[in-house]
Amino acid sequence: MTNRRKFITQAAALAGAFSTSSLFNQLHADEWAQAAKKIDHLSPEQVATDEDYWSTIQNAFSVSPNIINLNNGGVSPSPLVVQQAVARYNDLSNEGPSYFMWRILDQGREPLREKLAQLAGVDPEEIAINRNATESLNTVIYGLNLEKGDEVIGSKLDYPNIIQAYKQRAMRDGIVYKQLSFEFPIENDEQIVKVYADAITPKTKIIHVTHMVNWVGQVMPVRKISDMAHAKGIEVVCDGAHSFGLMDFKIPDLGCDYLGTSLHKFLSAPIGSGMMWIKKEHISKIWPLLCNGDPHSGDIRKCETLGTRSFPIEQGIGEAINFHEGIGSKRKEERIRYLKNYWATKVKDIPRVKLHTSLKPQFSCAICGVSIDGMTPGELDTALFSQYKIHTVGIVWENVSCVRVTPHVYTRLADLDKLAHAIEKIAASKKT
Repeated sequence: MTNRRKFITQAAALAGAFSTSSLFNQLHADEWAQAAKKIDHLSPEQVATDEDYWSTIQNAFSVSPNIINLNNGGVSPSPLVVQQAVARYNDLSNEGPSYFMWRILDQGREPLREKLAQLAGVDPEEIAINRNATESLNTVIYGLNLEKGDEVIGSKLDYPNIIQAYKQRAMRDGIVYKQLSFEFPIENDEQIVKVYADAITPKTKIIHVTHMVNWVGQVMPVRKISDMAHAKGIEVVCDGAHSFGLMDFKIPDLGCDYLGTSLHKFLSAPIGSGMMWIKKEHISKIWPLLCNGDPHSGDIRKCETLGTRSFPIEQGIGEAINFHEGIGSKRKEERIRYLKNYWATKVKDIPRVKLHTSLKPQFSCAICGVSIDGMTPGELDTALFSQYKIHTVGIVWENVSCVRVTPHVYTRLADLDKLAHAIEKIAASKKT
């Protein structure tokens, strides 16, 4: 019986996430199909408010009942089906690591590459699979053939690891790194584009833009920035860490040349998984971050020379894609935006409370910043957790000072009601 059970486990793992016997198909396909029949006639915006439908999705997660996790902008939990896939692949790997990892699971990278490319709307030959957005974007930043005096334009509100990468290139290679400043929220695309355009000089080679600013959730007009930059012969690097797997778009919609993302955020893939995209005509000129035998190859796989990696985590991405597609990109985006606006609308008019994020759909989606007069972000974050067991994150960075709140598809309205109540009570307690 034990041997039979082990054989079944091995066979299921080897079949992979994109077979009819995938874990998602086994655990969710029929139930979700029945749930979808009831809402197929509704628009994504209407589905966003259908609690019966979303309860089916919520039940697929194993989040702790002891805390309300509203820091999904940092890292999102994986649904059970993804956790089980990783565990299954890990068990299989440990039965004979050098065999099952290198000769079996390693063969699953190409089907996974094709599925990620399909989700991203690009050629599979432009996709590299790695560990997170930092690794993806550092590969591009250090791989670009920039020389002393060449200029890169970024923002003070880009992600710190990316800022430090450009600063190190400035120290090491003498490039000029310019950082723009913004006062978010901004509800005018042209205003943002103009700030980038005004910073351009004849020496500007690269513009770096964050699609969804991680501090406060501002959605940047990447396509308009890209079109402006390309008209001046400038390439665009896009940080898609918080937008990919959340917003309903394809990478070509952004018009950029390079993009990096973390798959363990809104795609809910295993923790420690990421993806890099490079437009095909640029691949050969990008040096890989980790040395490769043919660094000038036009094969994107030169950027996957990581040595031994976590094959279970990598292969677990497939079930996360199944889960995501089982919901639908647009439905998912609208649901999470609805959740953000649900709590933010409840608190925006409370005395002493301030929102740091637009509630208009074209300028935000999941992330929203909030503050209370007379409290530091750390104090508000501590009060939310110590008094109400609501987990958020305090943000103090450049000109941003707030608590970042980020729901996900598993978040229940009752939890957001509790958040709104908590903010109201805490704000009232701080009256002078």
